[in-house]
This record gives sequence, C-alpha cells and structure tokens, in this order.
Amino acid sequence: MVAIERGRLGLRRTVSGWKRAGARVGVVPTMGALHDGHLSLVRAARADADRVVVTLFVNPRQFNNPEDLAAYPRTEAADADLLAPLGVDLLYVPGGDEIYPPGFDTSVVVGGIDVGLEDAFRPGHFDGVALVVAKLLIQTAADRAYFGEKDFQQLMLVRRLVRDLDLPTGIVGCATVREPDGLALSSRNRRLAAGDRARAPALHAALAAAAGRLADGRPAAPVVDAARAAVLAAGWSSVEYLALRRASDLAPLDAATEPARLLAAAWLGGVRLIDNVAVRAG
Repeated sequence: MVAIERGRLGLRRTVSGWKRAGARVGVVPTMGALHDGHLSLVRAARADADRVVVTLFVNPRQFNNPEDLAAYPRTEAADADLLAPLGVDLLYVPGGDEIYPPGFDTSVVVGGIDVGLEDAFRPGHFDGVALVVAKLLIQTAADRAYFGEKDFQQLMLVRRLVRDLDLPTGIVGCATVREPDGLALSSRNRRLAAGDRARAPALHAALAAAAGRLADGRPAAPVVDAARAAVLAAGWSSVEYLALRRASDLAPLDAATEPARLLAAAWLGGVRLIDNVAVRAG
C-alpha cells in the first residue's frame, strides 16, 4: 500500500528527512486516472531516484471548459492500487487550498513555445499548467521530474519554466506509450465509445505516414493537408491543428530540414485527443 500525504507541510517534513539522508528525490506530477503511460514515468523515476513521489491533483486552472473539468475522472483509490507495486514512496494528494490557499493571486506565464497550437484553442491552459507545475516542484523539492512526450508542448513549456525561474529540478522527458494499434495512452481514451475507439488510431497513423514523407525535406504544406484529410476521412469530427514545428522550440517549419515534430489535436466522438511524432531531418 502506498503512503498518502494530503498536506504540504507533511510533504515537506518527509522530503526534508529523505534529503538529509542523502536521497535523490524524483517526482511524477499527474492529475490521476492513471494508465500505463503514467506508470512508465513512475518506473523511469524509480530506476533513477532513491525516493519517488507521485502527485495527484486535478488542476482547475488548466481547464478553460468547466464541462471538461467536471468530466475528468477522479479515481484516487484505483490510482493508489496501481502505484503500490511500483515502489512509490509517497502519493501526494493535496486539496485545493494546499495549492491555491485563500487569497492566492499569483500567475506564471511562459512565453515563446505556445504559438498557434494549444493556445489557439485552449486559452490560458498553459498558464495554469505552468503555475501548478511550479508549485508542485517547489513543494516536493524534487531533484528530477518526469513528463511524457505525448504532451510534447507541455514538456517544452516545463523545461523553459525551470530554466527561466532557476528551479533546481531536472526535467526528464519519457517516450510516449501506445496501444498496440498506435493510439497514444491518455486518460481521455476511456471516454471513447466503442466505435470511436476503433477509429482512434487513425490520428497516429496519419502523423506517422506524414513524418515518413517529410523526412526527405519536401515542402510540408501538401503533406500536412493530406494528413488532415486522412484523419477526417477516418471519421474524426474535426482537426484543430496539425502542424510541423521545430523540435527545439516549436517554431513553425516549411520543411523538415532540421529535427522536427508533427503535432496534432483533433476531436472524435466529443473527445479531444492530442498526439505528436518525431520527424527526422531531411
């Protein structure tokens, strides 16, 4: 059974004791509804750190849609059961006042990596992500934090946040975990109806095919347009964006002449899913 801490002061006492003993502390920030993608991050932390903290906090400030926040699954007991065999030392489950106490009035805005992707469709989302990640890294005093590449733009944002604020936490990116048919693992997948689940792999398939075609440095626009059309033809209701960006800073690219990423967000059966794949430079 994994130990659970709900207060930041108790968390601080525990982590301070570990650090006095010379332990290196790793943290895996989550919003719960854990799946094998999250567990892969925990395993990476367990292999790398002496002590592992997993955080579980459904952050209201990164939801711009109240219905999306209300629909987000809360599965604390099941999450704790999944973590127990993995050697997690502490599950930190703060209440809202532990993160945003009464009178809280501070914001964190990270610029330079959020142009024309999530910002165009989820205004304020990454401001909320930056704020809660900064709080959790400070509260846990972690030496390293582990984030999945499935949320690639978020990973880039967190790296810049830590750099710009001189936070003493190393950020470790971990590979996307996928179902056998290619669908990236996500807590939102459980909301897909059976028919939509069968159509869901089309997003990754279109991205992977486009990445292969772009590897020779050809112009991106027609390839990206064809990938978008393939997703819609597979039964997805809309594609919010499907874009080629430079891997180092997410600047737009007209061709994959340097390491790049194809990133996409699309809707299927009322569920919004995101994915991305690496593109080898041509």
